[in-house]
Amino acid sequence: MDRINYKKASNWRQGKAKNITFIVTKDCQLACKYCYLVGKNTKERMTWEVAKEAIDYILGHEEEFPEESVIFDFIGGEPFIEIELIDRICDYLKTEMFRRGHHWFNSYRFSFSTNGINYHEEKVQRFIGKNHSHLSIGITIDGTQRKHDLNRVYKGNGRGSYDDVVRNIPLWLKQFPNAATKVTISSADIPYIKESVLHLYSLGIHEVNINCVFEDVWQEGDDRLFEDQLTELADEIIDREYYKDYACSFFSEHIGKPLDKVKDNQNWCGAGMMLAVDAAGNFYPCTRFAKFSLRSKQARIIGDIHTGTDKNKLRPFLTLDRCTQSPPQCLECEVAAGCAWCQGENYDAAETHTIYQRSTAICWMHKARVRANNYYWNKLSRMRR
Repeated sequence: MDRINYKKASNWRQGKAKNITFIVTKDCQLACKYCYLVGKNTKERMTWEVAKEAIDYILGHEEEFPEESVIFDFIGGEPFIEIELIDRICDYLKTEMFRRGHHWFNSYRFSFSTNGINYHEEKVQRFIGKNHSHLSIGITIDGTQRKHDLNRVYKGNGRGSYDDVVRNIPLWLKQFPNAATKVTISSADIPYIKESVLHLYSLGIHEVNINCVFEDVWQEGDDRLFEDQLTELADEIIDREYYKDYACSFFSEHIGKPLDKVKDNQNWCGAGMMLAVDAAGNFYPCTRFAKFSLRSKQARIIGDIHTGTDKNKLRPFLTLDRCTQSPPQCLECEVAAGCAWCQGENYDAAETHTIYQRSTAICWMHKARVRANNYYWNKLSRMRR
């Protein structure tokens, strides 16, 4: 059976697949303290009628979507809350792609990032069994119980969700043995990075994709604590030889180098190349430009299921690159490689309504990561001599 993991979904077809996101609900069982979805609610749920019309538009305008393959991404909130709708959407997509002789037929993936709370439920498992060969599912578990429960808490009572998530990890790994998890770091949980990555390894998760939040939440001294944690983690991974069978995305040979302004002038993300549709049938260049993702700015709608994409509203996103939005210190930075940004956060944090002002809130955290990264690779290189 064809099994793909969470990381491979984004790199499937060398990352050239079209990414189309259905925001099926803005509800979630959790109220994670670092969540960028500031407008979650129980009212905005996608109807079947809106979903069907979105599919009919997308599949009916094949010339607008020339990519050879497609990833249909389902998000919330928590997407599995709407598993019945998702099941119906996926059935319709498969049927229509076959009926139309669409070039995406048999070259598609269904992708999910879930909090894992209701992963074990019969209706979710039935969906997985039916679509397994075309599925990518990532369960978010933040590490040890104290790190996970520090942020990933139930709405209303604030109870930690670790116990309800960890019980589903064995089933998930049985179905997707090579699956990876996604870990988020905020200021409050920096002291638990090392123990959390090692804990996830102990659960049988071999790939930990981990990053700092892009929002401006960092306190003085966080970068030093961050570097210390990563250095200690580096020692553990190397001394216990975890590097042979496990991966942590904080350590990469490709970061911490200068970037050429011509050769290395891409945008970091695919905003504008992707398409997201919400419960009202509005189109967005990325889910981070929907209103429930924004603290202070208005949503950037680029079309809808009735009229299609407005090319004039989309065009600014297609001109985005590193040089058009970065301040001089970023362009001249000696460790610029691997310094990420979120296009939606850039927009939300900007002084005006521009999408061309890069947020630099993670600058010092990136530099701390680079220093720890250099320590890791230098130590590993010495060990292999």
